[in-house]
Amino acid sequence: MNILIINTHQPYPFSEGKLSQAMVDLAAEVAQAKGHKVRITQVAEGYEVAEEIEKHLWADRVVLQIPVNWMGVPWSFKKYMDDVYTAGMMGELCDGDGRTRQDPSKQYGTGGKLEGKQYLMSLTFNAPQEAFDDPKQWLFEGKGVDDLLYPQHMNFRFFGLTGLPTFAAYDVMKNPQIEQDLVRFQAHLQQHL
Repeated sequence: MNILIINTHQPYPFSEGKLSQAMVDLAAEVAQAKGHKVRITQVAEGYEVAEEIEKHLWADRVVLQIPVNWMGVPWSFKKYMDDVYTAGMMGELCDGDGRTRQDPSKQYGTGGKLEGKQYLMSLTFNAPQEAFDDPKQWLFEGKGVDDLLYPQHMNFRFFGLTGLPTFAAYDVMKNPQIEQDLVRFQAHLQQHL
């Protein structure tokens, strides 16, 4: 199997990206130990659009390491998506939005060409786990991590990818449990790669 790992970390003065890199390294290690081929993109180090499209065509699974920032992906990954996925809409990753004037019954978002491929999001949060999935919690009001990252799920569905269960590490700055998170992530990868 071909595995593309995308490290979406954007360095900030309070966050150098060591945890994201450790998770990327672990994903690569697990994938290679299972006999998979691995390619890695470090978004903050730059990228070539055509090469990234080719990586998506090559990959059977895309693993995204996402440090959730301001309730979404880092700005540099949003730029990556704007660059790479917009270019991919020209026919390599999808046929537009799937609709045609000739067949108005086709649904919006069904033009993806990456059917049969899967993606897995690995998220890191400063928020504690108890902030999610509990209607008594003030900020998320009972919403879960997949609700929060729903636009990302839709971006990948747009290209025909199917989601694997999301992994999340919580409270990584104020109450880090890094060793336990890496053990949990390794088990998640063993099951889903």
